[in-house]
Amino acid sequence: METNDRAHAADSTRSALLILADGRFPAGGHAHSGGVEAAVKAGRIRDAAGLGAFCQGRLHTAGLTAAALAAAAAGGLDPLALDAAADARTPSPVLRSTARRLGRQLMRAARTVWPSPELDALAAAHPKGAHQPVVLGLTARAAGLTERDAAHCAVYETVSGPASAAVRLLGLDPFEATAVLARLAPAMDQVADHATAAARQGIDALPAVSAPLLDITAEQHAAWPVRLFAS
Repeated sequence: METNDRAHAADSTRSALLILADGRFPAGGHAHSGGVEAAVKAGRIRDAAGLGAFCQGRLHTAGLTAAALAAAAAGGLDPLALDAAADARTPSPVLRSTARRLGRQLMRAARTVWPSPELDALAAAHPKGAHQPVVLGLTARAAGLTERDAAHCAVYETVSGPASAAVRLLGLDPFEATAVLARLAPAMDQVADHATAAARQGIDALPAVSAPLLDITAEQHAAWPVRLFAS
């Protein structure tokens, strides 16, 4: 009976991971392109190959940083200190605002799906929104997920959002966009492992990998009078 209980708990945890990583989870990410809209307009993404290169770069910069923050929050590190660390790792004011807006939306969903005193405390401390990766990590913790699970959710979001946006912006074949993600799967696993290992060493060991072009184009994109995506 004990073995069956453990197996049931593991199955439930895997199901929670699928729910949290599902693009249909109401966290607001569908309204953001992750920098793809600006890259498409600049001609840096024209096809699946360009999307793959973009996602590879985003994965190893913004993705690694976000995954480490999420893993650290899931592991029980101080979310307020992690939020400050996220601020320090986000030089673009527009991207800081975006991260907090997404964090606020995720918080609303998370507190409904997986109620948690830790989520309540973070929401009270940051009523206008904490950084999304920190909220993601606390959400994973509330759902009974591990640091590595939280890191996987973060790295998947880092590339799945841009892939979905490219389909809408370029009329890209959805099969090709999904193939881009599939080819990135080994790299996603490596980044999640790297992020988890760093998170277990404490806040001072968290990666702070920069992506200056993403920062610059985010600021430019925010000034466009007409755009399809919020960021």
